[in-house]
Amino acid sequence: MKSTAQASEPCCPPAKEQADLRPVEGDEADEELATLAKALAHPARVKIVRILIRKNACICGDIVDELPLAQSTVSQHLKVLKDAGLIRGDVDGPRVCYCIEPHALRRLRALVGGL
Repeated sequence: MKSTAQASEPCCPPAKEQADLRPVEGDEADEELATLAKALAHPARVKIVRILIRKNACICGDIVDELPLAQSTVSQHLKVLKDAGLIRGDVDGPRVCYCIEPHALRRLRALVGGL
């Protein structure tokens, strides 16, 4: 039996909203942009980010159902995205519910816009 997190009932807590006043140029910004770009440098990870944005929250099994990949492969891609800070994963009983980290997505947009 599959569980599906509904957009009206996200299993991830809301992200903290705060302004990011860090510069979009310089060595630290360049390193941060490279890290985020590397995390998105695989089509499967881009698809996972799109799925999470569209659904607002998602259980790992739901993501696997939408991709032509094995669960272990999806889990590895989720780990890369989580390590880069682009997504959060919260334990919900025996499952892990993944959500976009909106602060990181805004930062990525700002860094790309600063090119």
